[in-house]
Amino acid sequence: MTADRHGHTMTDTGAEALGHYEQALEDLLFFRPRIEEGTQALLRAAPRSPIGHALAAYLGMLGTEEAAAAAARATFGAFRAGLDTDRLTPRERMHLAAAGAWLDGDYRTAGRILGEIAVAHPRDVLALFAGHHHDFLTGDALRLRDRVGGALDAWDEDDPHYGPLLGMYTFGLEENGHYEHAEQTGLAALERHPHDVWGIHGVAHTYEMRGRFADGARFLDARTDAWSDGTLLTVHNWWHYALYTLETGDTDRVLEIYDAAVHHEDSADVAMELIDAAALLWRLYLAGDDQGVRWASVADAWERRADGPHYAFNDAHAVMAYVGAGRLARAERLVADRERWLADTPAGTVPTNRAMTAEVGLPVCRALLAYGRQDYAAATDLLLPVRHRLNDFGGSHAQRDAVQRTLVEAALRAGRHDLARTLLSERSWLRPVCPYNWSVKARLEERAGAPERAAAARERAQAQAQAAGVPRTA
Repeated sequence: MTADRHGHTMTDTGAEALGHYEQALEDLLFFRPRIEEGTQALLRAAPRSPIGHALAAYLGMLGTEEAAAAAARATFGAFRAGLDTDRLTPRERMHLAAAGAWLDGDYRTAGRILGEIAVAHPRDVLALFAGHHHDFLTGDALRLRDRVGGALDAWDEDDPHYGPLLGMYTFGLEENGHYEHAEQTGLAALERHPHDVWGIHGVAHTYEMRGRFADGARFLDARTDAWSDGTLLTVHNWWHYALYTLETGDTDRVLEIYDAAVHHEDSADVAMELIDAAALLWRLYLAGDDQGVRWASVADAWERRADGPHYAFNDAHAVMAYVGAGRLARAERLVADRERWLADTPAGTVPTNRAMTAEVGLPVCRALLAYGRQDYAAATDLLLPVRHRLNDFGGSHAQRDAVQRTLVEAALRAGRHDLARTLLSERSWLRPVCPYNWSVKARLEERAGAPERAAAARERAQAQAQAAGVPRTA
């Protein structure tokens, strides 16, 4: 038997395959597109490698791609048929159980087992990475932080993988509101590995959440070569850059970024990138900015995918695209399809996506559709009960803010000024530097017949946008 660099025994995995595995872990940690090729090289060298098959299974789930998950499930099932698990190490058996549960749609069991692996083997990079991104996809902020934090004491700071772990921990800290600690941890990660795009991503989040838009842009500008091209996270980090720019009111620059990097004719129809495209255009839609041609392209991409009920967070962004493109009938069909699926799938059973869809995903989709119909009262009533549970269908605070903004806009347009005032009070006390918050406050005060307060709020929004001053260097 061979062992990886951290001493974990690997059954049916020879020296050649071990080399491919170590390289695959590096590619995984740094979001290099060649990770798929490396994983296949590993399995060609060791077709019966349990850890190789676990890695391939995790890759099938991490992108939230229904077709990739189905292919991974078939390959994994064929591997497990007739497998003598008594020959495997306890760690390998746990990985296979976690991967199998995840492929079967049982996210909770997969997350629990990955946590058990990390307790028994805190230097298992594959378990920590898969678990961390599982927590992101299920919106479990506490585990997103503590899964990695609980393992760090077992690591030597000179270990080459210690830096990427700090990058993961950065994101967990940020999603729990520890912004300064997250920033410093992320910068420490980048001192070790300047091309750690997940660490860059985590620090970018801290600037967004604190309203430090110019600082965020300067941070990304200083590292353009590390994140702006050739990684699996390139589009998403450009999306963060566009969010900084959006707060300054420079819509032209936002659309330049969108067209060049977020979505264009050469873009792949992958869910994670289409989410970014829809979420960015939706923010413009809420501001009354019609981007019909761009919406049509994104809606076409979602239609080509023809996704089934695989991941509720994706469904919501598909509905955004259909509504933005004026394809309300298509949005209605997606909602009806998910309703039929729920009716045919008993409550309380796997897949976990059933609960995600029933409890959060469908209410959000229905609200987005109601907003598109200009039924703002219905949109408000649908979103209000789930606004504190949006994390249950995945994503980050920054991503879910598109839905939170929809509730604010719907309440304002429905004439529910008391509710809008409460929502804006919450937002502005939590994020006092956010031009969007103050510009909506100005509109609220105008509708409430308070021109002086409206002018003061508008002045504050303009001052914050001017102070952001996102440069045009990237």
